[in-house]
Amino acid sequence: MKLFFANSFTLFLIVANSGCVTSGEKETGEPATVVAKPQTPAKVSLVNSDWLYWRGPLGSGVSQQTGLPDTLDLNDSSLLWTHEIQGGGVPVAAGGRIYHFGYYGITGDLQEALVCMDASSGKVLWERRYSDFLSDIVYNRYGVGAPCVDGETGNVYFQTSTGLLIGFDKNGKSLWERSLMEEFSRLTFPNGRTGGPCVDGDLIIIHAITANWGSNGPARDRFYAFDKLTGDLVWFSTPGITPKDSSFAPLIFEDLSDGRRVFYSGTGCGNVVCIDARTGQPLWRFQMSHGGVNSGVILHDDVVVAVHGKENLDATEIGRMVAIKKPVKLPEPGEPALVLGREDEKWRNNELEAFTSTPVYRENRIYCTSKTGVLLCLNAATGDIIWRVKLSPDQVHASPLWADGKLYVPMFDGKCFVVKDKGDSGEILDEVQLDGACLAAPSASHGRLFVQSKKRLYCFGSKTPAPDFSVTDIVQSKGTGSPVALQVVPAEFAVKSGNSQKFKVFSLDKTGRRITELSEGLTWEKWIPPTAKVKVKVDAEISNDGVLVAASDAKLSAGALRVTDGKVFGVARGRILQDLPYAENFEDSFALSQTSSDDIPFSYPPLPWLGARMRWQIQESDGNKIAGNTLDKVLFQRAMNFIGHKDMKNYTVEADVMTDGNRRIKSTVGLVNQRYIVALVGNWQKLEVFSNYDRFKVSVPFSIKTNTWYHLKTRVDIATNGSGIIRAKAWEKGSDEPDAWTIEAPHANAHKQGSPGIYALSPQSLKKVYIDNISVTSNN
Repeated sequence: MKLFFANSFTLFLIVANSGCVTSGEKETGEPATVVAKPQTPAKVSLVNSDWLYWRGPLGSGVSQQTGLPDTLDLNDSSLLWTHEIQGGGVPVAAGGRIYHFGYYGITGDLQEALVCMDASSGKVLWERRYSDFLSDIVYNRYGVGAPCVDGETGNVYFQTSTGLLIGFDKNGKSLWERSLMEEFSRLTFPNGRTGGPCVDGDLIIIHAITANWGSNGPARDRFYAFDKLTGDLVWFSTPGITPKDSSFAPLIFEDLSDGRRVFYSGTGCGNVVCIDARTGQPLWRFQMSHGGVNSGVILHDDVVVAVHGKENLDATEIGRMVAIKKPVKLPEPGEPALVLGREDEKWRNNELEAFTSTPVYRENRIYCTSKTGVLLCLNAATGDIIWRVKLSPDQVHASPLWADGKLYVPMFDGKCFVVKDKGDSGEILDEVQLDGACLAAPSASHGRLFVQSKKRLYCFGSKTPAPDFSVTDIVQSKGTGSPVALQVVPAEFAVKSGNSQKFKVFSLDKTGRRITELSEGLTWEKWIPPTAKVKVKVDAEISNDGVLVAASDAKLSAGALRVTDGKVFGVARGRILQDLPYAENFEDSFALSQTSSDDIPFSYPPLPWLGARMRWQIQESDGNKIAGNTLDKVLFQRAMNFIGHKDMKNYTVEADVMTDGNRRIKSTVGLVNQRYIVALVGNWQKLEVFSNYDRFKVSVPFSIKTNTWYHLKTRVDIATNGSGIIRAKAWEKGSDEPDAWTIEAPHANAHKQGSPGIYALSPQSLKKVYIDNISVTSNN
């Protein structure tokens, strides 16, 4: 059985066991702070010296290197350099370069960055900076994740907290970019825990909670796999139930004896899941808590060991470590996932409470930190605690690293410990107080140890330059036998009117391996799944050579495509994104055939609106059809839904809007324009422009009467220097449009593009908002 762990959702990577300028580019020779010249280090082992994922070359938080420092004194020769960057990221290393995810700035000037540095000197070789947009992140909870490096190409991939997934070559040239928020309705959370992508074969796989469209409309934990060279979506997977928390648990990979390749991860719905890594098929899930499982799992013999820090399902205490027995027989392709239970546990330990820190696994021992600041060593076969060492008052995210016969353990109070496993006890060899709390796992590469505190990145160890990174050819074994399914790439598409999409089709064997790419003998059709609640088709034509063409006058639409070779079939889904102008008054094609929980006849909103199905309903008011937000769940008290392409810019969006409320509580209604929200805020009687409340927010007083229609209009104008002005005006419907803009908000690092959309906030889901007569027009 061959194991490999990639740093997929390395979210807080702080798990560590054992990984503009709104969109700005910067080439720089900026040096790091260089400290005392190190003494000649011990001989450094080059075995698996590159650290391409935050979890390291073995995927277990274990390094095989030797010659790493025994002490971490900031005033002696062990400290090589520091670099002032904030966050909770783990640097990854390829040869003599490291790639690090962090952020610069404090308030409005805050930007996340992917930074490439010389590992021996700390000199910045290049960096790419990105501003926040439309996220719910509060305070400065950014830079919580890690990039990853593809061993076959040397390319680098990372994900910003707002959901930009980007591929670069080693010199910082952008290869492709996806906006997960605007393409799949990826949700953000106040805690900012983002994680990072992982490379597995030809795929870049990420974990996120999304509320997409159609059957993927309900908010769920989902996994997405993209082609690493093109960024095309290869598969998506929905393995769990409704999440109650965010989760940034990493993906842990394993090759099974039956030829399948799978990965394991925690989810926001409290499950540990097993997914087919080649196809995305959910294979099994085990629910272990009421909240999210954020720590990564470890593999030992026939069990998957997981830990959490939330409320247990069957007890009042918080936290538990469980060894889950792997099922002997997994579902065949197309069969539903198994649901495991208490009978599938091999052992459990109720003394552990670890919210996000991932254990280290080495030689049948598990090392992990607990919420109470204790480092524990457990027997992986029984779950019994062998020894424990109190290190700090508490622990939040950071995880240990095992390397060169010792454990490197950063703690939340900013101390980093070096601990030796003495067999039946743990011995503290050294400790150092770093500048700021430690949220991230350490990494090790070519004789150097990297530790990120909340304020700066530290490098300890060898000054010897590392050899250049050598890429490794990866041979993908072909599938054999009869095909069991066809895989269509891209699995989900977004085609602008007047454009086309060429699909690739691969036949898959029962292990999910690709047998061959098919180009002949295929039959394509626009297809309505039998379970579809909105039975419509895309406004485009598909040919039997796999080319979808949307005419220049194609309308906003969504649907599925089906392809067959006569024996097996494959499906893709997607949207046609209408060229401007776009208008929607809800009068046509909306039969009010459904009944809401408050007995209102309604129709589902337009299918192509991202995330709208569960949050909006088309209903009648005074003889007109309008859109009203749903109040069924507090989870839906806030709605932001996109209706266009992520690359749109230089347009005006306007609509009739109305808020419900009383003198105590009122709702908020608004529009999204180029990654800005323009809203009438009922509770505060103002017209407001914001992108993230802590980053960019401007408002003016505006009197808002409840149950009164207003017309809201907005545009974004970008100057040649990259600055911009967000303009908006609002007036009572039926009165004359004012000549002047009600608000003009300047932004130095303006967002250059972004999908239009609609916005609603009903505090505690008590008072509705309504929208009608939406219009998006070009400013040209």
